[in-house]
Amino acid sequence: MYTVVGHLRSRTFRVLWVLEELAQPYTHQSATPQSAEIRAVNPFGKIPALVDGDTTLTDSVAILTYLADKHGALTHPSGTLERAQQDALTFAILDEMEAPLWSYAKHSFALPEEHRVPAVKDTLKWEFARGTENLLKRTGDGPYLTGDTFTITDIIATHLGTWATKAKFPISDAYQAYLDQTRTRAAYQRTDAIDAG
Repeated sequence: MYTVVGHLRSRTFRVLWVLEELAQPYTHQSATPQSAEIRAVNPFGKIPALVDGDTTLTDSVAILTYLADKHGALTHPSGTLERAQQDALTFAILDEMEAPLWSYAKHSFALPEEHRVPAVKDTLKWEFARGTENLLKRTGDGPYLTGDTFTITDIIATHLGTWATKAKFPISDAYQAYLDQTRTRAAYQRTDAIDAG
């Protein structure tokens, strides 16, 4: 059984959602960054962490990739062109969408106050909007980002949309329609219903 350590309203959500999609048993231990609970499994104090036996994995995207590959679902097979395209799209999402969101969070509350630059926030919102526009241009005709297969790329893009909505970023109609669709998945609903603790 897996153990997931991290507060639900963070990138931990992605890991829990994947485990729900895969119908894998797990326990969830809520923990905030730098807390004693997370430092017990990750000395760097970052969340989330996945404990699998005697090994702890960190970084949500690495964890998602590991779980998808291990269980043969939510991903295109390694070594295929479809997987290369999926990975390229994932990396673009992290660069063009997650990076501006995380920078916005850092300049809002995560950095020490003397290092925050509030003036950069409008630029970060613009960057995110451009990133979502680029995302939708890169996708095909399928219901999901890489076609007919729901993948970890969709989980990341949906999580970022939820994060952006809560941060009051502008969301285009096309991106909102995509989010409305992916959030109806039963595994998403189960994850969203977990007590944030």
